[in-house]
Amino acid sequence: MNSVSQRVALNDGHFIPVLGFGTTVPQKVPKDEVIKATKIAIDAGFRHFDSAYVYQIEEEVGQAIRSKIADGTVKREDIFYTSKLWSTFHRPELVRSCLEMSLKKAQLDYVDLYVIHFPMPLQPGDVFFPKDEHGNLLVDPVDLCDTWEVECHVYLNQSKMLDYCKSKDIALVAYCTLGSSRDALWVDQKSPVLLDDPVLCAMAKKYKQTPALVALRYLLQRGIVALARSFNEKRIKENMQVFEFQLTSEDMKILDGLNRNLRYNSGHFFNGHPNHPFTDEY
Repeated sequence: MNSVSQRVALNDGHFIPVLGFGTTVPQKVPKDEVIKATKIAIDAGFRHFDSAYVYQIEEEVGQAIRSKIADGTVKREDIFYTSKLWSTFHRPELVRSCLEMSLKKAQLDYVDLYVIHFPMPLQPGDVFFPKDEHGNLLVDPVDLCDTWEVECHVYLNQSKMLDYCKSKDIALVAYCTLGSSRDALWVDQKSPVLLDDPVLCAMAKKYKQTPALVALRYLLQRGIVALARSFNEKRIKENMQVFEFQLTSEDMKILDGLNRNLRYNSGHFFNGHPNHPFTDEY
């Protein structure tokens, strides 16, 4: 069973594949590697691609997608493409221009999901939601959300956030699902390497899988959409094996116990902001 048949329903009637391919690029990785990796991911079965204006690689991701459409591997409607509104474009008159720039770079006619990137400078309803003549919101902004994308993995399992999202019919999308690479500027080099965790490694041995696959499977069985990033062909193909096994309820509870509220992306660049979200416990 592959990612094409494994999808989560969104509250607008659309569906999002549960396994997504992340497209952030470490500085040491040439951008042409993004094209190569995206093509490999499509050939391997990935249909969900998570990108953003600020990643500065939408041109390459779009080129890869269009090439696989051109050679008949996929159709545009087979691909779920996410882009994001960067924080410098939150003013209402700038939103459309940011989206149009992303579409122009990717040379795609539409995005399937448009996420507000780091929205905490906004006050609830300030930009995107209708108000009456007295300034009161006409709708609860949460009710208009299809997805929330947050850091989530066995060391930060976001159980409270997940419960809240489920109560509001919001799909939780997870990034940093395998921890984070050591070359990321935002990662504390003293933080533990998630995939070296002895419990995770022992469980991987039990299931004859890799620690990465067990970490991804843990998220999928909780109903979370998981993003996985790799520029290694073997690992990209290997990640699709996450649909070939299932963790027992007992092992899921053991993995629940690994939670330590540890963030690899601490958001330190927003330190001091009154709405800084990453100090709250989830």
